[in-house]
Amino acid sequence: MNFTEDHYRFISILKIWHVCLASGLLLLPARTARRTTFDVTQPKMTAKLPTTCKIFSFQDYRSTPDPVYDLNPECLQPSPAPIIIDNGSFQTRAGWACAGDGLSQPLLQFKSVAARSRGAARSETQIGNDIPNLEPLRWLLKSQFDRNVVVNFEIQELMFDYIFMHLGIGTEGGVDHPVVLTEAPCNPLHCRQMMSELLFECYRVPQLSYGVDSLYSFYYNNIQQAVAQPHTGVVISSGYHCSHILPVINGRLDAGNCKRVNVGGSHAAAYLQRLLQLKYPGHLAAVTLSRMEELLHEHSYTALDYQEELEKWRSAEFYEREVHRLQLPFSSKLLGGAVSVEERQEKRAQQLRRLQEINARNARRREEKLQQDQDRLDKLLAVQELLDDGLLEQFHRRLVELNMDSSEELQSYISKLSLAVEQGRQRALHSEGLDSKATISELEAPMDEGEAVLEIEPEITEDNTEGEKPVSVVQPVFNMAEYHQLFVGTERLRVPEILFQPSLIGEEQMGLMEALQFVLERYTPEQQEALVQNVFLTGGNMQYPGMKERVERELLAMRPFQSHFQVSMATQPALDAWFGARQWVLQNGSGGLGWVTRQDYEEKGGEYLTEHCASNTFIPMRISKPPARELPAPPRANPEPLPTCTVTSSV
Repeated sequence: MNFTEDHYRFISILKIWHVCLASGLLLLPARTARRTTFDVTQPKMTAKLPTTCKIFSFQDYRSTPDPVYDLNPECLQPSPAPIIIDNGSFQTRAGWACAGDGLSQPLLQFKSVAARSRGAARSETQIGNDIPNLEPLRWLLKSQFDRNVVVNFEIQELMFDYIFMHLGIGTEGGVDHPVVLTEAPCNPLHCRQMMSELLFECYRVPQLSYGVDSLYSFYYNNIQQAVAQPHTGVVISSGYHCSHILPVINGRLDAGNCKRVNVGGSHAAAYLQRLLQLKYPGHLAAVTLSRMEELLHEHSYTALDYQEELEKWRSAEFYEREVHRLQLPFSSKLLGGAVSVEERQEKRAQQLRRLQEINARNARRREEKLQQDQDRLDKLLAVQELLDDGLLEQFHRRLVELNMDSSEELQSYISKLSLAVEQGRQRALHSEGLDSKATISELEAPMDEGEAVLEIEPEITEDNTEGEKPVSVVQPVFNMAEYHQLFVGTERLRVPEILFQPSLIGEEQMGLMEALQFVLERYTPEQQEALVQNVFLTGGNMQYPGMKERVERELLAMRPFQSHFQVSMATQPALDAWFGARQWVLQNGSGGLGWVTRQDYEEKGGEYLTEHCASNTFIPMRISKPPARELPAPPRANPEPLPTCTVTSSV
């Protein structure tokens, strides 16, 4: 075969494209790269490679309302049991710190959101699990948090009401149980003061203890692994709104060297939603934040080497093996499956009945219009007869009533109406004949011509409501189920990578490992060696598969040659904070170190904090007193005369 010059030029362009793609100069999306490589390397499709498709469905979890528990007698004897509240920015967990049956787990777990429309009463507010589906009410959702700090105490009060009511505690006379509450690392004093004021003044709790959720998790896991106290290590925590690097030395948080990275689970969900909405603009409404959170928890993972993992996704075989297809819900009525003869007959009968109804309605309208034109024509002819009979005065009076100026105008109207009436009669007779013929022909048509059942559908325009749209029985040219699938490929690893590279979402911050290196460099080599022997990972945003291996690899590159370190993951990264607070209460009891009593609150202020192994460092607020003003000297009894000054001037 002789190729023309254009053919040779096209082949050379394809070769250059393939070389650039193989060398990594071009980074295409997974599906595009797969198609391009396949077309270039295998121009003749001789056999289709066997692939295994991983098709998953969204669970679309719907929460059920929490039951109202009865107060267990074991929570009252011998003294009121403390209430453990893990006040997280994504989820709140509450339960009892006592050893009763069924009380070793948090009784309440709900999302930290409230939905109340503007102007609604407090009793109409929906909180947490009372909202079965968050998406319809997304624009009404309110949270008590700004990032990871509580600032909206009206919503926080609603959360406390919800917790105490469902735990079986009446809050009218006050809450007689001590409360253990988690707070953010380095929580601002004003926020702690407002929280203490709410609990002591509004609920009249007898005692209150504050602790950091990630430090409670660190304490709990060290106890489980029998690590000698006091504990020393570095806690890497990642939550819904931000992540933290918390150095712990001899059982106390070194607050001066803590670092926060403003990247968390909410940023990951928003980033994944933006990626998939750009990839599938036809499914914008189906790509919701709730589904993206589910996709993050179930299908994402952390790459050991990000660039190397991206290179693997260039391979068509790797893509087909690792891509996850998420099936979106769709109506099965849209599928062009086989239609039985009975269904086609029923559909034809329905179409004919609708057509007959429309024809009858149109005929009635034509008759009414024809009757109106005929009545108006009779009136005009009656006026014309007055002129013919010579009754000019009455004729002119009727012309004025008809808003006409002359007999010529009257004659013009009569001619037009006569023509319109005649045409209307002929049109009515003609349409009746056509309707009867069309009905007879449609009823006598053989049922084998089922593909043309909907020929009359374009004429039916009046009754086509949204619920009565006809379904075509023609086999579609594409697979409707595959059209409603989300192919999640490189997004599975690109989204968790924002913890290590926040620049992927436009955040000008250092990643987690850069922040860890920055924190370690603030210590002596001996302290660094002690800290890296217990690197602890916790938080709900740390549950991606491969997170521990990635941190170990980054830490290996960061530490000196032949140095030792140990990385451990929390047993339950999202729940260990609650279990740690419960364990701390059971071991130390209430009323000792770490508790703030009502007397302490009244004497030392709401920002006061008693430190313990999982608490923040208390830094009292120093209020500088203004310097005392010097009082003016009293006037003297016999003041001496002031010296006079003579001023001379010269011109």
